[in-house]
Amino acid sequence: MKQAGDFKRTLVTTALPYANGPVHIGHLAGVYVPADIYVRYLRLKKEDVLLIGGSDEHGVPITLKAKNEGITPQDVVDKFHGIIKDSFEKFGISFDVYSRTTSKTHYETASEFFKTLYDKGEFIEKESEQYYDEEAKQFLADRYITGTCPHCKSEGAYGDQCESCGTSLNATDLIDPRSVVSGSKPVIKTTKHWYLPLDKHEPFLKEWILDGHKEWKSNVYGQCKSWIDLGLQPRAVSRDLDWGVPVPVEGADGKVLYVWFDAPIGYISATKELTPEWEKYWKSEDSRMLHFIGKDNIVFHCIVFPSMLKAEGSYILPENVPANEFLNLEGDKISTSRNWAVWLHEYLLDFKDKQDVLRYTLTANAPETKDNDFTWKDFQARNNNELVAILGNFVNRAIVLTHKYYDGAVPAQGELTDYDKETLNEIPVLVKKVEDALDNFKFREAVKEAINLARLGNKYLADTEPWKLIKTDAERVKTIMNIALQITANVSILIEPFLPFTAKKMQSMLNLEGLTWADCGKLNFLAEGHMVNKPELLFEKIEDETIQGQLDKLEQTKIDNEAANKTAAPAKENIEFDDFVKMDIRVGTILEAEKVAKTKKLLQLKVDTGIDQRTVVSGIAEFFKPEDIIGKQVSILVNLAPRKIRGIESQGMILMAEDASGQLEFVAPAKAVKEGSEVR
Repeated sequence: MKQAGDFKRTLVTTALPYANGPVHIGHLAGVYVPADIYVRYLRLKKEDVLLIGGSDEHGVPITLKAKNEGITPQDVVDKFHGIIKDSFEKFGISFDVYSRTTSKTHYETASEFFKTLYDKGEFIEKESEQYYDEEAKQFLADRYITGTCPHCKSEGAYGDQCESCGTSLNATDLIDPRSVVSGSKPVIKTTKHWYLPLDKHEPFLKEWILDGHKEWKSNVYGQCKSWIDLGLQPRAVSRDLDWGVPVPVEGADGKVLYVWFDAPIGYISATKELTPEWEKYWKSEDSRMLHFIGKDNIVFHCIVFPSMLKAEGSYILPENVPANEFLNLEGDKISTSRNWAVWLHEYLLDFKDKQDVLRYTLTANAPETKDNDFTWKDFQARNNNELVAILGNFVNRAIVLTHKYYDGAVPAQGELTDYDKETLNEIPVLVKKVEDALDNFKFREAVKEAINLARLGNKYLADTEPWKLIKTDAERVKTIMNIALQITANVSILIEPFLPFTAKKMQSMLNLEGLTWADCGKLNFLAEGHMVNKPELLFEKIEDETIQGQLDKLEQTKIDNEAANKTAAPAKENIEFDDFVKMDIRVGTILEAEKVAKTKKLLQLKVDTGIDQRTVVSGIAEFFKPEDIIGKQVSILVNLAPRKIRGIESQGMILMAEDASGQLEFVAPAKAVKEGSEVR
């Protein structure tokens, strides 16, 4: 088995995010921050490395979104490709290229790849029965079919899954299936597709993965072993759809490449767009390929894509696939359909210039071996207790005291005490720990050790107390401050892969540039007399009210989801028309409003009904402030028998609409009408 040092160059790919919505913290934690950390580390080591990314822009969910919004699939992907690309750029995900699968280069590359396998006889052709919409004259993908779930009997289940009970389905399992396209009942019709015979590649995969890559992460190796042990089956590489890369053979009208086959080829086409020397990254034995993905993509990147590459014959295979597990949010699975997520573009608005705070939190709590949970309280604690109190505090002290005592000039280092030597000897030890962790894709451990160097510097200053010693031993303080600055310079390199924006600020303050990983552990970065710039605040405390605002936003999402899922109450028993006409409902105007003492829900209102002015007690105080509803026109039942409520005689009832979440709204005319107008 080759080691990392045996390769001349490294190609790093990241899972292509699906361009039917923005990206969230789960994407960042699972794929893009780890990949960026690793690539920045290799760049600091002056290695030849490329970071390849792009948007996955084909598939049924995109066509459904386009249909629902009355726009084209291209409109959908153009919008979200832009949002996703912008979010990545602003979070410092340093792609060498960020492409898309609707590019001309990709269409050509994917078609050529398919044709090569087709000409080599690597596919098998099979006929299968599939639902067909006779009105729309098209075959229906599973997501284009809805019906009643055979398990929980919920309506609106899709042909591949019931979202009410979570059961995976076949479209033919649905009760009373309907086409999403036309609403008609589909029929079963025979269609032909091309399949990649994964079973043919099973012996190779057993040897390559199970025998040859036992060093892979246990979650990756275990999932691969499970699939291989169960026995692999042929997998369709085409489907009946009008959105995607057309199948480039005769007799394939109305068929496109299946998105799982099309998308990973996007890594190749993106590299082609980046450099004319793309083949040396994809086809040279001295090149190393790494796939950074989430656990839902393990099978595609470890079994399916390698089988495609092996069948083609001229490409290298991945050396490692350091896939992560999933990140949850406040104890619940992140869900785009339920809006249960922290969206990156929204975070950038709510936490301006705090990209590194999120990068740090997601790395320190990365779901490397099991699903992990992001909470806003943990985010606040890591910022306040670690970034502010340890890293920020140490760097600020070192720079501030240098300006205070020496006008920004680095002082000379004098004779070292045993404690000085002990502190300095710890620096290369921590550097080695960070390096070993990064080499083994243990990013949580790596960032912890990087911050430990700042912790060491913080402790050194706290123990030596130069602010006190300056009065009695100024020469000793020069040595202390020189050591503190040397530690600061080392910290700026160690944190750069994790916190690139912060590292840039630190090196600007230190008046340093061009630092590399080889500089880590040096104790003479800053010569005597070197001028450091004025201090700049690296981090600031995040207050409770800011965090509460985020928690409130999530709570509102819960309420909205409950309301959306709650069905309307069933209709009451029928009444006769004569019963209805007995009710005298008029339009009135609220003249006065005040809270009823010692109650939470009641307001006492004076209402002009057009007949008279009367008092009404209404249970709406939790939804409306008295001062906000004066002058509001309402519907009032004026012939309701009076009754006493909390000692106040209420003469009528205000009509309200209540939604599934319990929110109340006035039933009122759309525009002002004369008081006393009848509601019929």
